[in-house]
Amino acid sequence: MKKYMSLFLVLYCLLTACLGCGIEEYKAIGKQMANGNRENTERKTAKIEADSETESIVEPENTEESESVQETESMIEEADISYAQNYAYTTLDDTTKIVYHEVLDTILQHKEKVKVSTLDLEVLENAYDAVCADYGGLFWVSGYVYTQYTLAEKLIDMEFTPKYTMSCQEREQIQQQVDMAAEKFLEGISAVDTDYDKAKHVFDVLIKNVDYDISAEQNQNIMSVFLNRATVCQGYACATQYLLEKLGIQSTIVKGYVNGESHAWNLVRLNGKYYYMDTTWGNSRYKDASRETEKYVNYSYMLVSSEEISKTHVLDNSFPLPECSSMSHNYFVREGLYFSTWNPEAVGTVLKEAWDANEQGISLKFSSPELYEQVITYFVTEQHIADYCESISSIYYIEDAEQYVINFQFNI
Repeated sequence: MKKYMSLFLVLYCLLTACLGCGIEEYKAIGKQMANGNRENTERKTAKIEADSETESIVEPENTEESESVQETESMIEEADISYAQNYAYTTLDDTTKIVYHEVLDTILQHKEKVKVSTLDLEVLENAYDAVCADYGGLFWVSGYVYTQYTLAEKLIDMEFTPKYTMSCQEREQIQQQVDMAAEKFLEGISAVDTDYDKAKHVFDVLIKNVDYDISAEQNQNIMSVFLNRATVCQGYACATQYLLEKLGIQSTIVKGYVNGESHAWNLVRLNGKYYYMDTTWGNSRYKDASRETEKYVNYSYMLVSSEEISKTHVLDNSFPLPECSSMSHNYFVREGLYFSTWNPEAVGTVLKEAWDANEQGISLKFSSPELYEQVITYFVTEQHIADYCESISSIYYIEDAEQYVINFQFNI
């Protein structure tokens, strides 16, 4: 007797632009990725019915449950070692960790598709999100398609198919260009420098060499940064993660909202403690659409706490994030520009040193809104800055009231 089997194929295009690299190759070029914006998500559905004649339906071989458990545990143990520095990966449950490995391996090896170890769409989505968060340089893939297979109305398999934006050969050519540019960006810093120095170097070099431009091509991945020198928040976050990883610093891309708009920045681990770093907001031109002032590095959002970032940023992540409470590597603390008590002489001395050195400007951070306002009143309103900065004729300053930071501009 002949039997008939119906296959139902359902295709969904999920998520938004994201970018990546391969496992063996990754060791040479560094972690890579790019979280896409969900508003660009393409969603298509197709239903295909295929009747196929067969004399019998072959069931897969049964495996002893104990052996299956051992294999799973072994796979997770190996993956835990390989991805020990991948923050997003470490937050996942065991099932999602396996799918994370399958998704990442497929993208890095430029495979067409893979059958994943889950039938749960949420597990696949969380695994893909985590891969995108941990890898800032996946510039050759933008989202994915999943395919579900059913038998007798029962879901039996699911495949993951990356949406590649270029061929493997094109990817290799662009990777060489990216590597050369990244090498130049990292000139002057090395793996033996302090974690703080590495983070500051990456923050500085990206802001000084890359403009914020919403019209920039490929602005959702690192090509916009290293090849075009113009990007948006996604490109900045991806490039930050990419460069920090090359220097041995754990960094993960996080996403959320600022003023109701989608935004991306980084979670960074320095000497065992976590901080947030928003390279986009470090570019003073980000908020200055008129571009009337010279671009400078705004350190208000370099290595800040959860409390500080939450004043302006709203997190919307698919994986849990740690509480960032340390101030030990905050830029202002490390550079001696943080003040927790009223000491006009100490503030004045810092201003004088910057003025005498003919610096463009200097930023100071204060521990409370009261102290912040007191400094503005004393040095600006009452013009006591003239007591320290000889022959100064005008005062130009930029306020960051949320972070209690004042940026004094000298050479304008």
